[in-house]
Amino acid sequence: MKTNYDVVVIGAGPAGSVAATKLLKEGHSVIMLEKMEFPRFVIGESLLPHCMDYLDELDLLQDVVDQNFQLKTGVCFYENKEKCDFLFEDQFTKGWSYTYQVKRADFDYTLAKSAEKKGATLAFNAEVTNVITSTNSQKVSYKDGEGNEHEISCNYVIDASGYGRVIPRMFDLETPVKTPPRGAVFAHVKDSNRTDKAGRNIFVHAFNNNTAWMWSIPFSDGTTSVGIVGEKEFVENCYANEGEKFKELIYSFPGLEGRYSNADLVFDPKIIVNYAVSVKQLYGEGYILCGNSTEFLDPIFSSGVTLAISSGYKAATVVSKKIKGEAVDFELEYSEVLKKGINVFRTFVLGWYDGTLGTVFFTKKENEGFKKQICSVLAGYVWDDENPFVRKHDRALKNLAKVISM
Repeated sequence: MKTNYDVVVIGAGPAGSVAATKLLKEGHSVIMLEKMEFPRFVIGESLLPHCMDYLDELDLLQDVVDQNFQLKTGVCFYENKEKCDFLFEDQFTKGWSYTYQVKRADFDYTLAKSAEKKGATLAFNAEVTNVITSTNSQKVSYKDGEGNEHEISCNYVIDASGYGRVIPRMFDLETPVKTPPRGAVFAHVKDSNRTDKAGRNIFVHAFNNNTAWMWSIPFSDGTTSVGIVGEKEFVENCYANEGEKFKELIYSFPGLEGRYSNADLVFDPKIIVNYAVSVKQLYGEGYILCGNSTEFLDPIFSSGVTLAISSGYKAATVVSKKIKGEAVDFELEYSEVLKKGINVFRTFVLGWYDGTLGTVFFTKKENEGFKKQICSVLAGYVWDDENPFVRKHDRALKNLAKVISM
């Protein structure tokens, strides 16, 4: 096997596949090292319309379309019998009016194989064991599925390892977030009572004084991902006794009108806790982080895959410039840009849990212009400075809630 590449991409999830495809488009040689064997299960199943821009530009979209994933045209929020719909066709930013709800096993595998088809070397069951970086060249060691050790030399390393967080762990870059420890318990269910409208939207239902919420993400095969997010202790209680409390909640949840009453589970409930984490820096000598290796926010607005894809694209862009010998400012062109989008989503996440967004979403004083601007944020267009809820996100949301409350 070839032992020298322009770039080693650690991880073959959406961030890694998009980064690899962008690098290939720029004329670089790439190998993707993926610890798991694909297809494999992972959570984070609802895309945002902004994903489509990157997939379309990199000629990945048709392969995704061919999978016949469930169309997603909006998001619906519930709280205390109040309801607020956002339709992506009615937004401020000029962008895509739809996207997809996806089983990540199929979606991730599709993107990885598409990158391979375009010229990337793809190695599954390749566990990275060491990364050595320097000014001019990098070395990445990995172990294959049979336990054999390999070493690759490259110009740059892109860490898109997701929850594995290879370089952040190796280089002691991880740092805690300030939000309370939360978790999620979830399963896939057979959704025989679904209406056509319910199939096109993700539904988010707040409860427990807005400290917890439930998601409902429909798939094209008639099943649906259902999960409950909340503070760690509450989620662990829902998961206990084979998910007894979790099943009780989804079978009788207000606003769902019995949609999941006694629905069969496709698999037993799973749990993830303490998923929110950040890093001290996004790049260093010979490496750059993207996807969940950078920061994972709360999943309330389905921002995970969008941030992964956009960060993979942006990371590949600056790395390509570096390899080509062009002047590049990683702090200005990557770190600050990526953090800007993350911070917009963070404002909305915090606003969800402190009640600010509830005030805005469920008001009787609805303003069409503001709603369109907020819809664009929910569609993932968090770098559009024409949008006041992007440009002044830290003030605009609170000011609007204050005016509504008067």
